[in-house]
Amino acid sequence: MADRCNTIRLYSFQTDVVYQVLKRDGVCYSKEEYVRKKYKESAKVFINAYGWFVKEAQYIVPKPEGAEYPYWAFTDLYNVDQTGDGHVLTLDVPIGEAILFDMFDWTKIMQMHYIGENESEESAFSEELKNMGMNEFQIMTSNFYPEQKARIQESWNRLFNHQQAIEAGDNSGVHSVQAGLWCIKDEWIVKE
Repeated sequence: MADRCNTIRLYSFQTDVVYQVLKRDGVCYSKEEYVRKKYKESAKVFINAYGWFVKEAQYIVPKPEGAEYPYWAFTDLYNVDQTGDGHVLTLDVPIGEAILFDMFDWTKIMQMHYIGENESEESAFSEELKNMGMNEFQIMTSNFYPEQKARIQESWNRLFNHQQAIEAGDNSGVHSVQAGLWCIKDEWIVKE
């Protein structure tokens, strides 16, 4: 997983525009406006999840000036969404510049779900909400239910529980490793 010089091999699909900026400037930063443009009417859900990620992830890896949102990368090429025109980048990223987590946990956040210590805790929370006539998505996309919303968002901090183990090369508690990168640097691209 982690290889020479404390780097981690990651794969990321990026558009031609990102690739051209990388070649021109040597570094590229993602912006909120790009997410809004890409996801259009679904952007509210993405902005909710990404906003939380940005706020919390900067405590794991400090966010550099110019960065607004992360780029996504994966340790396994088969997890890379390669739809559209662009480039699959093979990156050797310094381990200290990657926010590392379980892709399945990020999917739960994108679906506005509670992340429990285990499946039974998640089921119990969902059942509690069901008995109140609510579900997680309704809570997270409304301006109501501040107590339940806070519990869900607090549970999302479990996303970062695996950072240190993954950095050390131990993926045993993770389904599949995903990474958030505040930027992509041309120097990280593996020239093959």
